[in-house]
Amino acid sequence: MNPKTVELIIDRISHHWVLANDVEITLEANPSSVEAEKFLAFRSAGVNRVSLGVQALNDNDLKTLGRLHNTQEAFRALDIAQSCFERASFDLIYARQNQSLKDWEIELKQALTLGFSHFSLYQLTIEGGTAFGDRYKAGKLKGLPTDDVSADMYELTLDICETAGLPYYEVSNFAKPEQESRHNLIYWRYGDYLGLGPGAHGRLTLPDGSKIATETWLNPQVWLRAAEETSGEQSRIPLTLYEQGQEFLVMNLRLREGLSLHRFETLSGSTISNEGLQALVKQGVIHLDDGIIQIDRNYVNVTNSIIAELAPD
Repeated sequence: MNPKTVELIIDRISHHWVLANDVEITLEANPSSVEAEKFLAFRSAGVNRVSLGVQALNDNDLKTLGRLHNTQEAFRALDIAQSCFERASFDLIYARQNQSLKDWEIELKQALTLGFSHFSLYQLTIEGGTAFGDRYKAGKLKGLPTDDVSADMYELTLDICETAGLPYYEVSNFAKPEQESRHNLIYWRYGDYLGLGPGAHGRLTLPDGSKIATETWLNPQVWLRAAEETSGEQSRIPLTLYEQGQEFLVMNLRLREGLSLHRFETLSGSTISNEGLQALVKQGVIHLDDGIIQIDRNYVNVTNSIIAELAPD
């Protein structure tokens, strides 16, 4: 995107809403597209945080992952990002093909020497309907770590990042205090967010207190035509209390800070089984203090299973 386009978008947003003095405006970029002059222009346009999709710190794995950049470009992009923005983050993927626990330890420790205050560290997952999913189904995705090794990689990630002063604040996100991603916290805390542009999702509370889910057209040309005629929205669907409760549970329990039972009950109009809660507390899986559920640090790697256990029928 042209920096001038970003500047105009931010300007139009400021006409519709009052922006906080310390508003966070994040740009996501791929290392192959990073240029110092362009990044400075983005900064002048109002962007004050950047997130780079690095994914791996060796050329072989970058090629396997289908990335367009190499390691040299990645390090150059990281240097430029830090010189242009006060706040910067980058992503890495682990549990890659033929990656050992020691390999990941070396790579993660290398990443932590680069001086960043935020990391998104994701386990490679194979999704149906993707190139990796098709390759896996055809038996062509060899060398993936076992589930046990992948779990060990996650435990190692928690330990190394915490020791380095970047504890997890969300299942896959790690940051120094006060450096957490504010817009991501909005999603996980189940706040409102407006989805604009092709393929964007939104969650908005209307004046009457009801909540809607919005989705825009995925194809950029289709979206643009629709946006010029009426709006770019493909759908606007009212969310039931049950659906709001389920979404809140799924998103909020990913956070280290935990979930408010009172807010869950207000959103959903239902309650979580006290018997189920107490059983998990007794097992040490969760902590329940003053109406806040927190997943124990030793069980964060099975968060999805815990959510499924707590979700009302």
